[in-house]
Amino acid sequence: MDANFETLIASYIADKVGIADHFLSDDLCYHLKANLLALSDDQQLDTAGVGNDGKMVFDDLIRNDKIYWLDKAHNNRHETEFLEKIEAFIEYLNETCFTNIKSYEFHYSLYEIGSFYRAHLDQFEDDTKRQFSMVSYLNPHWKTQDGGELFIHQKPKNQAIVPMQGKTVFFKSDELQHEVLVTNERRFSVTGWLKRG
Repeated sequence: MDANFETLIASYIADKVGIADHFLSDDLCYHLKANLLALSDDQQLDTAGVGNDGKMVFDDLIRNDKIYWLDKAHNNRHETEFLEKIEAFIEYLNETCFTNIKSYEFHYSLYEIGSFYRAHLDQFEDDTKRQFSMVSYLNPHWKTQDGGELFIHQKPKNQAIVPMQGKTVFFKSDELQHEVLVTNERRFSVTGWLKRG
């Protein structure tokens, strides 16, 4: 068992927001970021929307990041390494917390300078399969003035989480409104959901 799995779960139980500062190794972060940059250079990133299936809306006043879905079928060993780590975490989560997670979906996210994502929940009104949200950051040497924090709306005290390389954040998809504040540097992450069904 990876000690970061327990760190993520224990901090979630304590505060409804799990944080593990070293969930991803520096080496894996480096290669995932390099892959994301290559995809961006090849213009393979898609404009991110809001909603699901036929209800997808594209509104750059709500969000203006670019995404690319991860898939083992890409035969990229670093994507596969990341997804295998997620699978191991799901197995541990199901064994220790009886969450009954059956599947997952993850995408790269690239926020260019000036980009943001307004406050939202991650679970759709007509589809409750998403149970937990996870965000892993790929940004070395991030500074306070770089902005781009994950801002969690949570009473009695909101949280602003710095998107530092290796850090992973974990929370219930239907509970906490959150947003990505305006970023002053290019911001890289892998974002996804653990699902029932």
